[in-house]
Amino acid sequence: MNWVKRTGRMEAEAAMALLFVEGLSWVRLSSPKVGVNHTDGGNRNEEDRCGNPAVLVTGAYTGKVSKTFYIETFGCQMNAHDSEKVIGTLEQQGYARVQDEADAGLILYNTCSIRDKAEQKVFHRLNEYKKMQGEGKKFAVLGCVAQQEGEKIFDRAPYVSLVSGSASYRNLPGMLARLEAGEQRITGLDDRQTDETFETEFVARTNPHRGYITIIEGCDKFCAYCVVPYTRGKERSRAANSVLDEALRMADQGFTEIQLLGQNVNSYHDPSQKMSFAELLAAVGSVPGIKRVRFTTSHPRDFTKDIVDAIDAVPTLCDHVHLPVQSGSTAILKAMNREYTREWYLERISWIKAAKREISMTSDIIVGFPGETDEDLEDTATLLDEVGYDQIFAFKYSPRPNTPAVTMADSIPDEVKAARLQVLLERQREIQKRSYARHLNEVMDVMVEGHNHQRKQVVGRSSQNKTVNFTTSDLILPALGNYQTVRITQTFPNSLVGEMLRVN
Repeated sequence: MNWVKRTGRMEAEAAMALLFVEGLSWVRLSSPKVGVNHTDGGNRNEEDRCGNPAVLVTGAYTGKVSKTFYIETFGCQMNAHDSEKVIGTLEQQGYARVQDEADAGLILYNTCSIRDKAEQKVFHRLNEYKKMQGEGKKFAVLGCVAQQEGEKIFDRAPYVSLVSGSASYRNLPGMLARLEAGEQRITGLDDRQTDETFETEFVARTNPHRGYITIIEGCDKFCAYCVVPYTRGKERSRAANSVLDEALRMADQGFTEIQLLGQNVNSYHDPSQKMSFAELLAAVGSVPGIKRVRFTTSHPRDFTKDIVDAIDAVPTLCDHVHLPVQSGSTAILKAMNREYTREWYLERISWIKAAKREISMTSDIIVGFPGETDEDLEDTATLLDEVGYDQIFAFKYSPRPNTPAVTMADSIPDEVKAARLQVLLERQREIQKRSYARHLNEVMDVMVEGHNHQRKQVVGRSSQNKTVNFTTSDLILPALGNYQTVRITQTFPNSLVGEMLRVN
């Protein structure tokens, strides 16, 4: 998956491999116009005159209201989906979403703490807007930074009134009532063990064609560098029948693509013991009306061959696996507490390469982990060659609070980390040139995600999660969410170019 910056329209994901962790891409949701998708159904509006995609709306805002909010989301797809739940709850409580902080009475930041830079960005943003406190605005910090820092946020940013971790979003109506009553320093931080985060009555989905379903929360792996077990809590899986019920509702509402989410999505264990992860994949892929099913992110320790078998057997399961390796050096993998070796990881890759379908592979890499040598870096570089990833998401190691690695001597200078990162990205770029070139003259189905009017191109995505920019001779561009048949006429290291074919 790519680092993404979404600003309210369904825009094409940036194709350049940048900083990334564990398969969950960076997303910023700022100010789309969106209504509430009640989980028991909804109505679809026609595309508006500005060309914005239709959204699921019931009880849409039609007049002036006294309660307004602005939300900004940093982090992964799970954060983006959490924000959809927060937005739906706020709108159900009578709040109207605005597109500018200046127009909002309540400003919320849904935060990411996977890297120090992401965390500091939140406090920088809060500092920018503290001058608005005098205008009567209230501020809330949500998500992983909220869970990690807790009440210390009030000390660092005294103008913040509400701090809540993701597991407490179901309690938002009560917290909002307390906020409206004038209470300060409201917290929701004590629910990291709950499995009540999955069922959410109101979800304001920002994309009417592709939707998220969280099937597992938290992480039990405790990799040496990762904060997720401390901010998201232990692994809790959602019952398979609940997942399928939501998939069926989404299909009834017109969604055609579903992405199953989890910090370690393939660590899923059905509480009712009815389905394995592979069986759940196949079941969601068999829901009538669903054309594509994706899942992210997988942990190599729990990646089993039956997942590959399911992709082979069920055409709606996308032919793409994101399998974060983090390092090609067994010594560094041990230091990271990944609990597998280079050889063990490559065995999983061999299963994928042996599939009947050609399955695209992507991965995550950490550069400059404490103790990494030039030889370790070369092990990672040769792994890129051996696997032949279609894309990697690499970033410099960043010490995070509460993690075992924070006590390790981080003796690698930042400029060395940056140089090593550049070496890997340049090597991967050459691999991707060859990898993407194999698609020349190929005919593929592409889901329309946007229109680039300046280039007179349609922007879409293949089942292998590759960006495809294509032209059409039709006077009317295909609508967002449509699937078109495209012949690839040109290839680049991060994207494909083609022309739409007429299908009789």
